[in-house]
Amino acid sequence: MGRSKWSCHHHLLVLVIVLLDVHWISPPYASAADEHVKDFYIIYLGDGPDNKDEAVKTHINLLSSLNISQEEAKERMVYSYTKAFNAFAAKLSPHEAKKMMEMEEVVGVFRNQYRQLHTTKSWDFVGLPLTAKRHLKAERDVIIGVLDTGITPDSESFQDHGLGPPPAKWKGSCGPFKNFTGCNNKLIGAKYFKHDGNVPPSETRSPIDINGHGTHTSSTAAGVLVANASLYGIASGTARGAVPSARLATYKVCWAQSGCADMDILAGFEAAIHDGVDIISISIGGPIASYSSDSISVGSFHAMRKGILTVASAGNDGPSSGTVTNHEPWILTVAASGIDRTFKSQIDLGNGKSISGMGVSMFNPKAKSYPLVSGVDVAKSSDDKYLARYCFTDSLDGKKVKGKVVVCRMGGSGVESTVKSYGGAGTIVISDQYLDNAQVFMSPATTVNTSIGDDIYRYINSTRSPSAVIQKTRQVTIPAPFVASFSSRGPNPASTRLLKPDIAAPGIDILAAFTLKRSLTGLDGDTQFSKFTFLSGTSMACPHVAGAAAYVKSFHPDWTPAAIKSAIITSAKPISPKVNKEAEFAYGGGQVNPRRAASPGLVYDMEDISYVQFLCGEGYNATTLAPLVGSRSVNCSSIVPGIGHDSLNYPTIQLTLRSAKTSTMAVFRRRVTNVGPPSSVYNGIVRAPKGVEITVEPKSLSFSKASQKRSFKVVVKAQQMTPGKILSGLLVWKSSRHSVRSPIVIYSPSD
Repeated sequence: MGRSKWSCHHHLLVLVIVLLDVHWISPPYASAADEHVKDFYIIYLGDGPDNKDEAVKTHINLLSSLNISQEEAKERMVYSYTKAFNAFAAKLSPHEAKKMMEMEEVVGVFRNQYRQLHTTKSWDFVGLPLTAKRHLKAERDVIIGVLDTGITPDSESFQDHGLGPPPAKWKGSCGPFKNFTGCNNKLIGAKYFKHDGNVPPSETRSPIDINGHGTHTSSTAAGVLVANASLYGIASGTARGAVPSARLATYKVCWAQSGCADMDILAGFEAAIHDGVDIISISIGGPIASYSSDSISVGSFHAMRKGILTVASAGNDGPSSGTVTNHEPWILTVAASGIDRTFKSQIDLGNGKSISGMGVSMFNPKAKSYPLVSGVDVAKSSDDKYLARYCFTDSLDGKKVKGKVVVCRMGGSGVESTVKSYGGAGTIVISDQYLDNAQVFMSPATTVNTSIGDDIYRYINSTRSPSAVIQKTRQVTIPAPFVASFSSRGPNPASTRLLKPDIAAPGIDILAAFTLKRSLTGLDGDTQFSKFTFLSGTSMACPHVAGAAAYVKSFHPDWTPAAIKSAIITSAKPISPKVNKEAEFAYGGGQVNPRRAASPGLVYDMEDISYVQFLCGEGYNATTLAPLVGSRSVNCSSIVPGIGHDSLNYPTIQLTLRSAKTSTMAVFRRRVTNVGPPSSVYNGIVRAPKGVEITVEPKSLSFSKASQKRSFKVVVKAQQMTPGKILSGLLVWKSSRHSVRSPIVIYSPSD
């Protein structure tokens, strides 16, 4: 994607959206002077009437109890959620929000906040070729719901050739909408949600994707086969999703200028749950919040209770630790990894040396070389030299730039647009970030690291007439997989007992469908438009795993969300800690392996109560659990404790040391269900890192029939460790046909 405010690239392509604080309505409350300043709030209620009209009437009555008329209550109401959960969104003053929270029927009140958007060789790379075994009849019944920026309905990736009518379970709808060509037997549902009705001039009141992000993620998950897909001839091949025969439903919850509002996200979740989707893919995240105050957390919890697995992106705030978002135990959280290709442009210097830069530049040079200058050399004046280093607009002298290749320090996105606007022949961008994803440029340009940049500066200063030329981009093979530098890392900021992210999937330079309603970069002066483009981000990794989950679902339609998640995590291809020092905090179980996930042998399954037990163990109570479970009736003190140290039957294990100065021991109790051959024996194989003792009891699990369950316990004893250190252990249940991997992470916090 380009570098407009909707971009999902981590380094240069930054999504600019105002993020509001999220918190419980709590003292101190607003002063009387603020009483008339209104904002949007989401009000969660307990179990409501089954009748939709009665539920809406209840919501209106509650609002009107704030000493306002029924008419004003209706005007203030934005959404009335009645299908999947009992809640409503309305405009309130802080004082009114406080009064609402005090009402007996209300279980939670949260201020609305805004979230951000977190890209086909990739399917072959993760071992899901076109020839992979498929249950086509079942695959055609799987529906993936995508919450994003909408979709491009006339894209070749969403044609319905050979597909019959939607599954009988489908309850959704599609339009009609202005300028929307309509749904078909592939794209079976399309809706949009805009809480304030203020649609930007560039968009229409429809699910049409103006940004390209939603089109890209949707086609990655379930796009049909499109031959000869490429970006101007680069990376030519067949574009496709994991499940080309599955159905798609789009829920547009993100908009230009206003971003992705909690109220709209919740409305999207409610619609998807009601419509009958099987998998939800959401490449959106925001500030780290509690499990019960986050719209994605609440929406995905209700989806889970209806048998729907939510797959979400981990975030693009890596490589900093503790930055992973969408970290709920009922969500499958996806990190971004690289595949074995990248895109580079050769820079030929006038001294005969050639160096490589990173990026996608589709331009053949018109001359053998051009004069080479630094931004400082072409500054308007001596006062502009500092800003000219970064090639900021208005800091450069157009006459000095014209016809030259300009070297610019990384200071923001779109520097090549500035250079081009002054008639420059090309741009070399020097970045101090790790370069592992290729930016798409609107004019001849490429990116180099600071070391190469210093060499270029030395060359410029070594001669009176430095010159250079930037060649058109070429594809280069590289070692893989590895986790992207931008991919958010653990440890889980919300719980020291739950490993996140869960899994890694391709999220670097992913070629997939795009929109023709905006240029590739979104920058002024860009004349490049394409039906396909490269995007990078955990946004692109997420639909890979959503597609993999749909693939597993097609083989096992009756599996629970927890079982599908377990199958994906325990079947993952290992990634070496030597490649990523953050180990499992970077990649979870490893790289997604869809074919193996369809036949995992054993699964770690869970029911709703397990998540409630876990949250009780995390310090939640009846009040804070209410938005999730729908009432304040949960009594954590009366709930039977969960199974072991973390209260979850999770397929991974994390032990966080209480103190770096003392040893720690914990017992993890787990239960597996046989989904492989009826008669089978699994032997436990343990790998313990130095300084850690890991034992499993019993050491062998025998099964005599399908769906049989067996329990075991894992005891982890860790000696004192250096603060901040991560150690990787492993438990593998191995039979003659299956290998079920469960990572064991031992972590010593820095604090």
